[in-house]
Amino acid sequence: MEIRRPLNVALVAGEASGDTLGAGLIRALEARAPGSRYFGIAGPKMIAAGCEAWHRTDELSVMGFAEVLRDLPRLLRLRRRLIERLRACRPDVFVGIDSPDFNLPIAAALKPAGIAAVQYVSPQVWAWRQSRVHGIRRGTNLVLCVLPFETDFYEEHGVNAVFVGHPLADEIPDDVDRRDARVALDVKQQGALLAVLPGSRRTEVTRLARPFMQTARWLQQRRPGLGVVVALANEKTAQVFHDEVVEIDLDPPARIVVGRAREAIAAADVVLTASGTASLEATLVKRPMVIAYVISGITHALYRALGLKALEHFALPNLLAGRSLFPEYLQRDVRADVLGPAVERQLDRSADRSGWYDAVSAIHTTLRRQASDSAAHAILELVAKREG
Repeated sequence: MEIRRPLNVALVAGEASGDTLGAGLIRALEARAPGSRYFGIAGPKMIAAGCEAWHRTDELSVMGFAEVLRDLPRLLRLRRRLIERLRACRPDVFVGIDSPDFNLPIAAALKPAGIAAVQYVSPQVWAWRQSRVHGIRRGTNLVLCVLPFETDFYEEHGVNAVFVGHPLADEIPDDVDRRDARVALDVKQQGALLAVLPGSRRTEVTRLARPFMQTARWLQQRRPGLGVVVALANEKTAQVFHDEVVEIDLDPPARIVVGRAREAIAAADVVLTASGTASLEATLVKRPMVIAYVISGITHALYRALGLKALEHFALPNLLAGRSLFPEYLQRDVRADVLGPAVERQLDRSADRSGWYDAVSAIHTTLRRQASDSAAHAILELVAKREG
């Protein structure tokens, strides 16, 4: 049973991917409960969908222990004021979208006050620090999972969790034409094309721009005429990118695009990408890739000291497949002499789909669940049960 009256819905999205999820959720909720009010921490997509932004998403876009420690006083003040404001206005439901370190304490503070608390996108408790699941059980009424294997873990620990799929899998068709994407981007390249996606956060671009572009130069030296298209999230990260790679010249020069990552992926033969949503997008567009990530030295040392690296893989396509579909590299391995040969091998196999295409197609099918509609249904059902 779904509730159908207008609701007051509080949402907090801490990064660009959460903003996308939140916008889809708002539209799906509004279709079922017209006239509802949406407010909280939002990005441009959520604002366009009708969310009143008390704060902007980019105020929370911080990665890693070291970075969080630097911004911790500001983040704690923001969260404390937000909790006070939400307790005062008493929304029908609070939805924390990803960013679990910020959102789960909010949920835990609101649930005892009788406010339904939902976490949309599970933290990776199934991978490390599994003891956190007890706090999630106490602090939330519902967890909306975007990965299929997460609900089994939560069921074992008595947490109300539902697999809703991923909105990207709903948006992206089974086959995305490479030629059409090149035309849309005005890419004249006739031969092989590499897409470079160094991340959506300032810190990601700062760490990945140089090794990624050095890799592109390494490849062009071995494969003259190789085209390169670089996809950046927004103008701020574009400026960071330009500052980092100003002395790295490519021939032919890279085509730089802003806010058009999916088209860049679709236009490419191979993708060199930061770990995260972009690697999932490349999976769904069905392009071979190399995945890399660099975190701060302090953060990496803390991860190692605390024993937090418990997974065989960190890249989403490999996690979802349960095996190594595409090469992935961390920290000191993120350099041109390592990434270059890996990308070259992917270029060589780009025309041969055996070994990876069926696997990514299966991932697409598994994640295609009309995620925004499924998430809205689960939330409205939760509110209805609480009122009934």
